[in-house]
Amino acid sequence: MAELATIARPYAEALFDASASDLGGTTAWLDRVAAIAADPQLKALADNPKATAEQVMGVISGVAGSQLPAAATNFLATVLDNGRFAALPEIARQFRVLANAQGGVSDALVQSAFPIPDAELAQLGAALEKRFGRKLKLSVSLDPSLIGGVRVVVGDEVLDTSVKARLEQMKVVLTA
Repeated sequence: MAELATIARPYAEALFDASASDLGGTTAWLDRVAAIAADPQLKALADNPKATAEQVMGVISGVAGSQLPAAATNFLATVLDNGRFAALPEIARQFRVLANAQGGVSDALVQSAFPIPDAELAQLGAALEKRFGRKLKLSVSLDPSLIGGVRVVVGDEVLDTSVKARLEQMKVVLTA
C-alpha cells in the first residue's frame, strides 16, 4: 500500500495548503466523498475507459446529496483527470492526519470486545490523552476476538491491554 500512500501524499498536502482557512469544512466534504469513492461499483465506473470524468462527478454529486462546494468539485476533477480516483480514501486519511497535527489532535481507534458506555469511554479517553500526551479523537470498533480489555491504536503506537494479548504473552513465556 506504500504506493497508494505515495500517490495520495501530494494531493493531501496540496488540498491541506489550499484549504487552510476552512479545514473543518474541507474535512467534512472530503470524508463524505472518500466514503462514496470506496464503493466498488463507483470504482468500476471510474476505472471504465468509456466513462467520462463528468459522469463520475455526476454520480458522486448525486450520492453526496447536498451541493458540493466549488473547491470539492475542482479537487475531484483534478483527481479524476489524473486517474487517481482509487487514491481518494487514502488522500482523505492523509488530509485528516495533517489537519489533526495542526490542531494538536490525533485519531485513536479503540477496539473492544464489548460496547463501551459513553461515561466509561469519556474516562478512557481522558486516561489515554494523559498516556499519549495529546488530545485524541476516539472512534470505537468491536472485535469479539479480544475476549476482554481494549486495544488502542494512535498513529503507529499501539496499546494492547486485551485478554487476547495477555494470553499470547503467556504462551510465549510458557513455550520459551
